Amino acid sequence: MKLGHRQIATAGLLLGVALPGQLATAKKKDRNPVPSQIDPEKRAVHALNRLTFGPRQGDVERVQAMGMDHWIDQQLHPERIDDGALDARLAPFRTLKMNREELFQDFPSGEMIKAVAEGKRALPSDPLKRAVYQAQLDQYEQKQERKAENVASATLPADAIAKPDKMASDDRMYSEEKIQQVLDMQPEQRIATVLQMPAEEQRTLIASLRGKRDEFLDGMKPREREALLALNNPRQVVNDELIQAKLLRAIYSERQLQEVMDDFWFNHFNVFIGKGADHYLLTSYERDVVRPHALGKFEDLLVATAQSPAMLFYLDNWLSVGPNSDVANGIPKRNHDDWKKRARNSGPINQAKGKRSGLNENYGRELMELHTLGVNGGYTQKDVTEVARVFTGWTLKQPQQGGGFTFEERMHEPGEKMVLGHRIKAKGEKEGFEVLHILAHHPSTAKFVCTKLAVRFVSDDPPGPLVDRMVQTFLKKDGDIRQVMKTMFDSPEFWAADTYRAKVKTPLEFTVSAVRASGAEVSDAASLARQLQNMGMSPYGMQPPTGYSMKATTWVNSSALLGRMNFALALTAGKLKGVQVNPLIRAGESNPPLDAATTLADLENDLLHGDVSKQTHDTIAARLQDPQISQRRLDDPVRAPNVNAIAGLLLGSPEFQKK
Repeated sequence: MKLGHRQIATAGLLLGVALPGQLATAKKKDRNPVPSQIDPEKRAVHALNRLTFGPRQGDVERVQAMGMDHWIDQQLHPERIDDGALDARLAPFRTLKMNREELFQDFPSGEMIKAVAEGKRALPSDPLKRAVYQAQLDQYEQKQERKAENVASATLPADAIAKPDKMASDDRMYSEEKIQQVLDMQPEQRIATVLQMPAEEQRTLIASLRGKRDEFLDGMKPREREALLALNNPRQVVNDELIQAKLLRAIYSERQLQEVMDDFWFNHFNVFIGKGADHYLLTSYERDVVRPHALGKFEDLLVATAQSPAMLFYLDNWLSVGPNSDVANGIPKRNHDDWKKRARNSGPINQAKGKRSGLNENYGRELMELHTLGVNGGYTQKDVTEVARVFTGWTLKQPQQGGGFTFEERMHEPGEKMVLGHRIKAKGEKEGFEVLHILAHHPSTAKFVCTKLAVRFVSDDPPGPLVDRMVQTFLKKDGDIRQVMKTMFDSPEFWAADTYRAKVKTPLEFTVSAVRASGAEVSDAASLARQLQNMGMSPYGMQPPTGYSMKATTWVNSSALLGRMNFALALTAGKLKGVQVNPLIRAGESNPPLDAATTLADLENDLLHGDVSKQTHDTIAARLQDPQISQRRLDDPVRAPNVNAIAGLLLGSPEFQKK
């Protein structure tokens, strides 16, 4: 028996009334120089909650057997960990390994299709690619026709406008019989049949599949699956594979600290997936910029983000033009020596009156406020403007076609600049590297970055002495992130008793940790992505450059926490498409059947390692008499309990929502 929607809501309410109070962050206390430490038996649980996306069954025992120091050192060096099983899971997602140009070519953007329509690009010869282009070209042409009709109708009297044919949507759909005929075909015949259809009929077929899409795609090769999904929306295929890969890495990777740090740095250097070309640029941004530098030198990561097409496009720096540059003043190309001479003779702010400067300060502001110094890092508005002038000319080659970073001297503002008291001599592109070096080694940057790391891994209000030691390591070790992390993990503050299960999980952490704890098998992470969207933390979906908050105050409210409870119950009840619950949790098949109280005690140990408050235990225990939980009939008092429901209540409990 499974819990219905009404029972799920009721169960959620019974636990939910206590959630905000139980999850409220503790008031700041006076900290002892040497805080009391976590019980040795809980150290593995604590480490797994903080360095990973949550423990799986057996992880605590494995960490204890390996030894805490050895396990942490291994996680700090992810290249030493075999992650072949995850690689196999990700293998069908071909877009993850494509470069930017390949993504735009295989999954054409609107600009690419427009170029084809205008005869500036040829249709590809490959049948699968050609089908995608033709489908998009057909949609583009229909859209243009509708625009023309709207313009024409605007000049006609109302009674002269022909009424549209209101054909029922069902009449445009394939019949069940015709759909079944296609499904009965072998995969090779199925794909061949679709490729022979006109573009409009292809869209009708795809729309008619509804809940049978997986069956339709079953048996096809990854490239064929991607092409068919791209018939309606090519860029959505790129986005879906990126999002699914993020979730699968968080759930299944053995390199858990790498995944946590990847999430941390992407959030720190946030780029919104929904902005134009960034639909396509985020794949390489995360793969080639964030992941390789997640445990390396901060300056290397900072430079990589500054030159990243995704960041340049997101914050519009690729459009920034110096007010005294050749481009702003309409001066034709000149030789390099002439440019250098003019730059030496130009003042720091010598704007031509009446000329549109084109200077964009977005990146300069976020670079200092969010990426390095912090809002109170000691910079001024003048510094923002000067940094913006430094980075003029850092631009892109045809970003809508996957082009990369380039420095364009004709867009660059000539002359010296003054940044944070440093005189930046006129030297073109090198000015940007000099400013990035200054920012990467600034004490305010060390303090800002180390504080954010401590917030993520220790507490919402991290101890000052700990942050100070991390800052010292950051400055002494040239911004070596791995060494900063080691300082944090070696600190008594990290292992302090008052940090144990003291941080509230973000929606991403909660969702992934619930899947990991339950042992669920995820064949399609799309349903998890939808759950995260409902919880307000859609992967890559934060539009402002601030990124998502890591603090409890953002996520603790009754509505959000009841949403988490409902997710936990849906997960363990097997209601999420593409997510199969661990049979050990679903079955509860002992012989003779265990009673509900014993099952609750066992699951408290399995899922929460015994960390259950009396309030939570008593609240769930009171629910065990409900027939929906106990699965008992009045004439059958020994029937096995509903393990699914009990597990779901525990995964939605205040204790599990903390780490």
